[in-house]
Amino acid sequence: MLKNIEDILGEKVISNSSIAGGSIASSYLIETANNKKYFVKTYSTNGTILQNEANGLSELQKSGAIKTPKVVAVTGEYLILEFIKSGKRSKDFSKTFGRQFANLHKTTADKFGFYEDNFIGSTPQINITLYSSWKDFFWNNRLLYQFKLAEQKGYSNSEMLGLFNKLEKVYHSIIGGAEEPPTLLHGDLWGGNYIADCNGDPVLIDPAVYYGNREADLAMTKLFGGFNSEFYSAYNEEYPLANGWEYRLNLYMLYHVLNHLNIFGVGYYSQVISIIKTYTK
Repeated sequence: MLKNIEDILGEKVISNSSIAGGSIASSYLIETANNKKYFVKTYSTNGTILQNEANGLSELQKSGAIKTPKVVAVTGEYLILEFIKSGKRSKDFSKTFGRQFANLHKTTADKFGFYEDNFIGSTPQINITLYSSWKDFFWNNRLLYQFKLAEQKGYSNSEMLGLFNKLEKVYHSIIGGAEEPPTLLHGDLWGGNYIADCNGDPVLIDPAVYYGNREADLAMTKLFGGFNSEFYSAYNEEYPLANGWEYRLNLYMLYHVLNHLNIFGVGYYSQVISIIKTYTK
């Protein structure tokens, strides 16, 4: 591995150490003879994921709203990023994060989707089938795609099918208040996908980028916690959310819970059922 990294960087590697991270790729801290440090991810079974991550980070960086690691190089086997040393969060970290995240969401596009499909975890995320309607995009490219995948994997049954059919009938009335332009989304923002740098400022990592409705990004922040009330207050001050946004959050969470069902198995089945029932009673 080190010889390949040296060839890519054009620098002599003097040390490398494994870094604990996600369940998909292996991660390393590389230090070179030029006193430079790099964060390296390798995923030998699917280099497309690494290219997608690099493209997502570059798209987020274009907004200029919030810090992301700079992409140094990407190949079919390695993603080499600027190494950002983690630090203690600043006193106003959550407020700063909320405002910056809101400003990220002010970056818009003409249609919902992205120029390439990517991944949500290890599951393909369908983006290149673009839509002018958020309702249609989220149903077809997100919920229906994950539901069909659950059927293929044998995680669905008559209960889940019946509830999903009920959800389809009320879906448009649930999501009807969410009409906004397509917005640049991180796509997978939970507590493990941001850090504080050495200055105590927020840094976004591991995106699953596409242009969608910003409520979907906020829903993911609510799914596993890691964001406090100051974050949401600062966000809403900077870029106020539409009425009813909290009611729609479970709908957006359903996409991620279905994805966890498809990746990790039946342990997430009851949560899928519970979320759908909140809208189909």
